[in-house]
Amino acid sequence: MRRFLVVANQTLGEDQLAGTVRQCLARGPCAFYVVVPRTPPRRHAVWVDEEATALAQERLGRALTRFRELGADVDGEVGDRDPVQAIGDAMRARAEHFDEIIVSTLPPGPSRWLRMDLPHRVEALYRLPVTHVIGGRDQAIAS
Repeated sequence: MRRFLVVANQTLGEDQLAGTVRQCLARGPCAFYVVVPRTPPRRHAVWVDEEATALAQERLGRALTRFRELGADVDGEVGDRDPVQAIGDAMRARAEHFDEIIVSTLPPGPSRWLRMDLPHRVEALYRLPVTHVIGGRDQAIAS
């Protein structure tokens, strides 16, 4: 069984990510572990950690439901606000090995994760294949 670590926040509910999960499921048995970094909300100049955590927890809950509706074996957690740290924490805490990391970001421009070159950094750090999924612009405007 292949195991995928999915890292997403604002794009967690996007069709592009659901499509990637469907493709993985079509290739055979697999399981997913979703990490949602508690990234500060973009719409606030000042934020509190509790607000970021609550928003990430809400997105995680919706994503777990949606992935299960697709037929996925899935679990997840809210992680550190730094996505690299959140990925590392999840990998160290999980007993099973991941075969691939799926990173879902906003498009270039609004994406903080792309400005920090997250997909390439993660691939270099963890030496695992990384699939980069780009969410739509509609999500970037709505969040």
